[in-house]
Amino acid sequence: MKSYKKLTSIAFAFILGISLFAFTPAAKVYLTHTGHIWFFAGTAMEDVNANNYQVAANLNSNTGEMAYSVLVKGFEFKRALMQEHFNENYMESDKYPKSTFKGKISDISNVNFEKNGTYNVNVSGELNMHGVTKTVSAPGTITVSADSVHAKSNFKIALKDYNITIPSVVKDKISETVQIHVDVAYSKK
Repeated sequence: MKSYKKLTSIAFAFILGISLFAFTPAAKVYLTHTGHIWFFAGTAMEDVNANNYQVAANLNSNTGEMAYSVLVKGFEFKRALMQEHFNENYMESDKYPKSTFKGKISDISNVNFEKNGTYNVNVSGELNMHGVTKTVSAPGTITVSADSVHAKSNFKIALKDYNITIPSVVKDKISETVQIHVDVAYSKK
């Protein structure tokens, strides 16, 4: 009789688990390898900006967890010499080949991934750049459409927070604060 009760309890737990799983919305992980990150670090004396269209990113629709990874050498400048200085002198991209962000949308429950629209969100997490990891927070938007989920955000960082120094010879041409723009379109599968 004890084994019958035990077997019944196990079967009940199994059926309950399946039922709960069936009514729990499945997490959808959105991915891309063609995200776009660009930055502006110029001043009135110099236009310093670069684009990178090879950003790998993922987003979990249930938890709001997100991650970005970008190869530093993937940033493209208008002038080759500026790109060379960026990689060799400032970012030391041979030593620190990529920058990453791992974070979370704090208010993911406000985003309906089944309904087209633009949703305001807040993102926070850890940005690792030039061998230094710092916490960053920024507002952003998630736009849901029939064929994609689009994430955008803008935030500023201070170069000194990431141990990036500006030589005094060009201090009037490079801003100590960098404006970073993130624009990522995830494909719906």
